Amino acid sequence: MALGAVCFFWGTTYLAIRVALEMMPATMLVAVRYLISGGILLAGAAFTGAKIPRGRELWLTAAFGLVMLGIGNGCLAYAEQWIPSGMAALFVTTSPFWMVGFEALVPGGAKPHLPTVAGMIVGFLGVGFLVAPKGGTWDPNLLAGFLLLQLGCSGWSLGSIATRRATSTVHSTVSGAIQQLATGLAFASPAFLLPHAPVVWSWRGVGALAWLIVFGSIVAFSAYLYALERLPVAIVSSYTYINPLVAVTLGWLVYREPFGLREMIAMVIIFAGVAIVKRTAKH
Repeated sequence: MALGAVCFFWGTTYLAIRVALEMMPATMLVAVRYLISGGILLAGAAFTGAKIPRGRELWLTAAFGLVMLGIGNGCLAYAEQWIPSGMAALFVTTSPFWMVGFEALVPGGAKPHLPTVAGMIVGFLGVGFLVAPKGGTWDPNLLAGFLLLQLGCSGWSLGSIATRRATSTVHSTVSGAIQQLATGLAFASPAFLLPHAPVVWSWRGVGALAWLIVFGSIVAFSAYLYALERLPVAIVSSYTYINPLVAVTLGWLVYREPFGLREMIAMVIIFAGVAIVKRTAKH
């Protein structure tokens, strides 16, 4: 059930981010989203008497959240200012490749063997086909979005592995609350103190922000941490198949985002690469 929630709700967040960006800048969106969701979760934990980590565990949990959410979702919010939401979801499907790479680097991690490396190459060939120049001309926004999202994927993967390997004495929901609140606080200063475009309030934007807070952060992120504690990484990361399908469909329905033969072929190649990696990687 937790993994199902991740598969569906995170697929919807790509569209919600694009809608919310019509109302406020990316930095403010990340700050407001995680300040509210982290605050609600932490208040709920305190109200129910749940254990709150202290000392070193508290600081490590917050640091892992900054890497995972601050870099991961921060890059996603910025990238969606330049590229369609469905395209962003396709670029994020490279997350399992980063997972495998970081697992190989950490002490005791599984080292990738030849079939796994071949799968990673296939996946990146699909991404390369997607960002390749059309008519001999590069799309600078598409290329910038891709590079930024790869930075985001690396942060998300590194933070996920660190969270999984850390010894925690508290419930995963409490850990998620601290990670989200830490991210919100980190983004608050640049969001509210530095010059930025004015906020243009709208019911549409407020609804998208509320959806991100409730279903993207409180429900889905807590479910992700819960699943990460109890399921193999290969199973948990299967959400990378479902999210793009949901995101591409919603992006086309709401914004008529382009999704033609080129995008379809690239998606099939990327999914093939991810499937090979998941089938052959040691977990």
